[in-house]
Amino acid sequence: MVKVLDEHERTMAFAEVALGQIRSLRQTAIPRNYEIWYVYATGYNAPLNKIVNETLARSGKLTEADLEQIYETYLSHIKTTDRIDKVGARVIGEIDDVMKVLSDALGMTGSYDASLSGATEKLASAKNREQIKAIVETLLRSTSEMRETNKTLEDRLTLSKNEISNLQQSLEAIRAESLTDPLTGLGNRKYFDRMIDMAVQSALASGEPLSLLLFDIDHFKSFNDSYGHLTGDQVLRLVGLSLKQTIKGQDITARYGGEEFAVVLPNTALRQALTVADHIRRAVMAKELKKKSTGEILGRVTISVGVSMLKQGDDTDALIERADACLYAAKRNGRNRVICEADPEYAVETHSRVA
Repeated sequence: MVKVLDEHERTMAFAEVALGQIRSLRQTAIPRNYEIWYVYATGYNAPLNKIVNETLARSGKLTEADLEQIYETYLSHIKTTDRIDKVGARVIGEIDDVMKVLSDALGMTGSYDASLSGATEKLASAKNREQIKAIVETLLRSTSEMRETNKTLEDRLTLSKNEISNLQQSLEAIRAESLTDPLTGLGNRKYFDRMIDMAVQSALASGEPLSLLLFDIDHFKSFNDSYGHLTGDQVLRLVGLSLKQTIKGQDITARYGGEEFAVVLPNTALRQALTVADHIRRAVMAKELKKKSTGEILGRVTISVGVSMLKQGDDTDALIERADACLYAAKRNGRNRVICEADPEYAVETHSRVA
């Protein structure tokens, strides 16, 4: 009983530290933030504590982007790894069980083979009907036992096949989840990095055009500062929804990081990409942002977009760098607009960066 009480008091102390940190830093008390501070309080995740301490020492606070990055880097992947380990352990257990059944079946097969060999010799030397009858009855019993063993093996293999199929589906679901941004339902940065590399290699090999759009939500920080992080999350979901409704087929959409999003457009030249980008910009701007708790209309969200197209001799980094420069040019020139590498604003932006 004392042990249970000690554990209760210990975990409650961790909980109080977590809530105290959330309160003192004026963060939203959502499960993600609570988990970060609870793990911090336990001290079990040294890298997490180190990055939290360094960030607080540097800026005196943890922004929404900081918290999200810390969670994605130090917590969410651990959960995925744990789940993969559990599924892997179940697969190994299933294989061990099947191997045992197979071993038993092989033993039974060896015994049956010996019975057949023995019966052959006995039949050759049998002198009367009773001896032959006894040999045949022994063979029938052995055959019946062998049939039962084979049926057991067949049933067990069928069960194992179904179980391993279910485990395979679980692994696929975990894999998909590990590549998905939980807030918007779009691909995450890991998914983007993987897919854009494949798309670039394919485009360079085939000679087909490939364009990249990078989006940034205008004045996103002001939404968080004015209305809180929950409203900021709502803004991110709104942009994610607009992308889902607009982008179809082979095109690749992802949350690039923080309030930035990316769209990779295979088989799409620059002019077509500009049309897609402006269509997305208008789709986002057409949606009103409403505060869920009060129904208050908070206005409309706008995005700035940078567009680049793959060139011969390019690599993924060069394509992203040009789209990023175009995005910054769009923000410098008033926001809520699309800038591509053929626009004069892009040339000014690249010149200012070099200077």
